[in-house]
Amino acid sequence: MKRFRLQHLSVQILLIGMLLFMFSALPVPATEPSLDLQTLIEEASQRNPEIQAAKQRWEAAKARIPQVQSLPDPVIGFAYRGSDIMREGRFQVQQQFPFPGKLGLKGEVAAKGADQASQYYKAVQLRVMAQLKTAYYTLHFIHESIEVVNKNLVILNELEKTAEVRYKVGKGIQQDVFRAQVELSREMERLTSLEQEQHSIRAELNRILFRPPTASLGIPEEPTLTPLTYTLEELITLVKQRAPLLQVQAHGIERSQSAVALAQREYYPDFIVSLGAIQSFRSDELQDAFGMLGIKVPLYYATKQTYGEKEALAKLEGARKDYDTVLQASLFRVKDNFVRAQRAERLVKLIGQAIIPQASLALESAMAGYGVGKVDFLTMLDNVLRLQQDELDLHRQKTDHEIAVARIEEVIGQPLQGQTYFED
Repeated sequence: MKRFRLQHLSVQILLIGMLLFMFSALPVPATEPSLDLQTLIEEASQRNPEIQAAKQRWEAAKARIPQVQSLPDPVIGFAYRGSDIMREGRFQVQQQFPFPGKLGLKGEVAAKGADQASQYYKAVQLRVMAQLKTAYYTLHFIHESIEVVNKNLVILNELEKTAEVRYKVGKGIQQDVFRAQVELSREMERLTSLEQEQHSIRAELNRILFRPPTASLGIPEEPTLTPLTYTLEELITLVKQRAPLLQVQAHGIERSQSAVALAQREYYPDFIVSLGAIQSFRSDELQDAFGMLGIKVPLYYATKQTYGEKEALAKLEGARKDYDTVLQASLFRVKDNFVRAQRAERLVKLIGQAIIPQASLALESAMAGYGVGKVDFLTMLDNVLRLQQDELDLHRQKTDHEIAVARIEEVIGQPLQGQTYFED
């Protein structure tokens, strides 16, 4: 009779475990506020110091254009000469005029530099947004992983109790108890690692948002898979047309071309115009007035202007090679992340619609079979662990998909859907 009661108790414990497992599939009420990604994007756009620094460099580059297009500052001179016989003062204004076209070319060089700074500003914004999204989705994955592990701890606790009861009544072996305890310890180890990683990712998000490292954050929302609305060929076209980092290099080539033209114009002389007057202190009338035209002769062109032109040509060739390097790297990143996103999208459907439902049914069947002695403990435990891994894989693939999309957006210079991050 006592043996029957113990067996009955074993079945009850097992049934409780099954009920706990089924209820664990229900959503767990959030104890923290929801963390909205769009709100974080807007905050990062306004507060991130790297973005603000890039914007100020752009403003500085724009402010340089009128400076280099202006004439050199005039020189005003005054001289006095006096003796017992005569006292007079001399006044002179001197202005340098660069050879025609030089100021315009200096303005072009500065304008292309400002265009580079503008595109770099956009590239920084996109890079920071990709970092933000990566941290956000990773935080979501860790949060979901912690929930899965906590649910699994409940199940493993119940399995340990069931294995212990069955061992005591002679229906099980001690190895089953030890195995359940080992898996419980492993889950606790995993939970500890996840909690540490959660703190690190929260600190990373706060860094991007320019908040204190310990500032509170909410729970990331469940990501909706961003559809890949472009083919790979269309994305490659967008890279060549819009990629900010590539545009930085394109404007660099144009800047270098203007710099070469300016270096070649340096072979031509500049002009200096001087106007002056002599005033006698014994008379209110001007005693004399004069004018002078001077020419700055590029006498040392062999060691100055010639090497200036060589320098400009070398920089132009270097800018072209930089463009090729960035183009190849951008095309690789787009293709790599496009394939990753496609793979993740297929796996999300496969795991969510086929593998997890099948694994859930297999576990329910194994638990029922274990309760009547038709399934051994290790088989049932393996089903528990497999289902847990399938749930983690589902969240991982969702995270990988959105991170891949964020990296594609970083390269092509625009979101795949929604509003842009930066001002044109």
